[in-house]
Amino acid sequence: MASQSQSATGSRSGRLSDHAYEQIKHDIITCELEPGQPFTEELLAEQYGVGRAAVRAAVKRLYQEQLVQVGSAKRYTIAPITLKHAQDVYQMRFLLEPEAARMAAGNLSPEQIKDLERVGTAQYQPGNRQSAEDFLHANSKFHVEVARASGNEIMAEMVASLLDRAERLNHLSHMLGDRNEEAVHEHHELLDALIRGDGDCAEAVMRKQIESARNFVLGALMSSPVIQSTNVLGPLK
Repeated sequence: MASQSQSATGSRSGRLSDHAYEQIKHDIITCELEPGQPFTEELLAEQYGVGRAAVRAAVKRLYQEQLVQVGSAKRYTIAPITLKHAQDVYQMRFLLEPEAARMAAGNLSPEQIKDLERVGTAQYQPGNRQSAEDFLHANSKFHVEVARASGNEIMAEMVASLLDRAERLNHLSHMLGDRNEEAVHEHHELLDALIRGDGDCAEAVMRKQIESARNFVLGALMSSPVIQSTNVLGPLK
């Protein structure tokens, strides 16, 4: 009986920790928890309605994902956004995603094609937070699904991690501009190449798409007073 009770308690604790992790991560990526914002376990436990143990386990995972920073006396900070970080994210996307697109060409299942057609046509209303959140989630899903279609599971996991970081950058930049038509056109062009099995074209289109997104995001970040207040440093290259 004691063993069953302990198992049930551990299972509930794990669920609470997972719930706290998902909620806190969501709010970091969507910038509800602002870059550079300090916090304590007590503060998040009260805010999310969970115990400190669940928050501590969630923060440990988020620290491993470099979304939070750990200070002294159990004080933490939401990872700041800097131009260096943004440039690093897009440099890694350049290295991985064009190759993933090339490998995925001709390898999409009918179900994957249907999913990519659905999420690839998502649009948003500039200045509308919920609209931007829905669009950016769909955009990330599009890119992750392309990486998964490459057949390389490790590459897909790395791209998914990068897209979490890119989505956080995008949440700030897409409140400042409109890329609707450009994004939909890019997704359609890429999907067409993937369906045709044209790996060279898919690679080139993905490279062009990431470069376009990079220029939009970095330009928006440079002009944003919100980002300037969170330690954005370095030249725009």
